[in-house]
Amino acid sequence: MNEKYINTGNKDTRSGFGAGLLEAGRKNPEIVALCADLTGSLKMDAFAAEFPERFIQCGIAEANMIGTAAGLAVSGKIPFAGSFAEFVTGRVYDQVRQVVAYSHTNVKICASHAGITLGEDGATHQTMEDTGLMRMLPNLTVINPCDYNQTMAATLAIAEYECPVYLRFGRPSVPNFTPAGQKFEIGKALTLIEGSDVTIFATGHLVWEAIVAAEILEKEGISAELINIHTIKPLDKKAVLESAAKTGAVVTAEEHLIAGGMGELIAGLLARELPKPVEFVAVDDLFGQSGEPSELMKVYGLDAENIVKAAKKAIGRK
Repeated sequence: MNEKYINTGNKDTRSGFGAGLLEAGRKNPEIVALCADLTGSLKMDAFAAEFPERFIQCGIAEANMIGTAAGLAVSGKIPFAGSFAEFVTGRVYDQVRQVVAYSHTNVKICASHAGITLGEDGATHQTMEDTGLMRMLPNLTVINPCDYNQTMAATLAIAEYECPVYLRFGRPSVPNFTPAGQKFEIGKALTLIEGSDVTIFATGHLVWEAIVAAEILEKEGISAELINIHTIKPLDKKAVLESAAKTGAVVTAEEHLIAGGMGELIAGLLARELPKPVEFVAVDDLFGQSGEPSELMKVYGLDAENIVKAAKKAIGRK
């Protein structure tokens, strides 16, 4: 393997968002923040403390928050609207569709506690359909960074990006392994490991699991290429097609349902332009349940071991 990635210490991606929001707010006085009674959970408290006149506590009224954010965007502000992923997608889908995506307002929808790693709060709060809901909306960019550093960089990048954005991040502390101070390029996939036998396209928390899987495969004589799809929409089609053509077998890995997720997006592209065997590491038509995040990842097959199995299966289908 041509690269070794080192975990510099586990950190939660929501804190990366909070740090990025504060830095972006210091750079641009037009940035405002809104939250639906979850300021501490979204790590928006530092921004609220430093810029109280630019922070709006909307209470448990997510639909109103999205409408208010759209109004602020129309007036020239750059609003960052934050809540749990479940509450800022499914609960307010009509508002997101009409006043953000359809109206093409420059709203940044910032979603913490995404996926099954929300853990003990259980199925009602664990959204694994949010990526699908949001990527189906025209005009809406969908971003799912992999660690603290990349989430901070993504937050800074979307502050300068004139487009509605859905930024997805999480609650648990996960390995932090990408460079500090990195430049985040929206829509540009990152090749982390070069390989020749199989391509693993991973996003969010599954990127680190894919790194571990690639190391396991390397020890077994299998060369895995790993690409971090931090921007799910717009998808970096060139990177996907070139890597799939190179290796001839594909695995997708994400903390989301198979239905509507990154894997289906990539599989659809390949079906249209370059048919190759594809295996999915994702959740198949199930809700979550209460439990420790690491235990749930294993129960639902979202770990390095299952990525290894999927890679071998995809290779066997060449």
